Amino acid sequence: MPDTAPGVSPHATRHGAGRPVALITGASSGIGEATAELLGAEDRWLLLLNGRDEERLAAVAHRTGGIALPADLSAPSGHERLVREALECAGRVDALVAGAGIGWAGPLVEMPADAVDRLLTVNLTAVVHLVRLLLPHMVDRGSGRIVLVGSMAGSVGVANEAVYAATKGALQSFADSLRYELADTRIKVGLVSPGAVDTPFFAHRGAPYHRERPRPVSAERVARAVRCSLVRGREDIFVPGWLGLPSRLHGVAPGVFRALAKRVG
Repeated sequence: MPDTAPGVSPHATRHGAGRPVALITGASSGIGEATAELLGAEDRWLLLLNGRDEERLAAVAHRTGGIALPADLSAPSGHERLVREALECAGRVDALVAGAGIGWAGPLVEMPADAVDRLLTVNLTAVVHLVRLLLPHMVDRGSGRIVLVGSMAGSVGVANEAVYAATKGALQSFADSLRYELADTRIKVGLVSPGAVDTPFFAHRGAPYHRERPRPVSAERVARAVRCSLVRGREDIFVPGWLGLPSRLHGVAPGVFRALAKRVG
């Protein structure tokens, strides 16, 4: 495959010459921002940074030496615009970190229809389409990294977060299915599943975090897990690591897990 992707000028590829290109969504805050900061400090990646808040995104790009590509992934054509601009800018994308995500807290019967649609679009539909559009280029080049930011909620479910948990649970099956498809390639698919993270996420979803366990971890800690998946090819990482235990219990004995979950809230 030529170095220049179809429709991209040879001049554009010089932005990424000599360095792997990482596209990070949700980079204007939270886990995405922390991941950009961590990778930017290494000075070995060309960072393409996506987010909706153009002012914050520009500031993150300035600090990390990245390139801001603002786009609203909740818009119908947001993912197409982002991929087009990424390829025009760098000529290729070697790694995708799907860090954009939103939440909504409350009983499902009270959840507005537009909130359901927006969660499904940002947390799942846009991710699937980004991978669908970028994966053929990785396959042609024979290598690539895809890291999806999931959630513990996707492993075990959470009361009053049914749609959010559904989107993150779908990412688990999506990641596994991709691994089967790509087993004979050098493309690795990672899933990083944190518990509660100390970011503006809870304020934006409309309800504070109130559980005693798991205690919120820093976005920087999750970013280190994302980097581990990118660099080492780790497939499944829980943050903190002990969250893998309740996830396995849920898989082996779901009835027991649900009984315990009801008791502890």
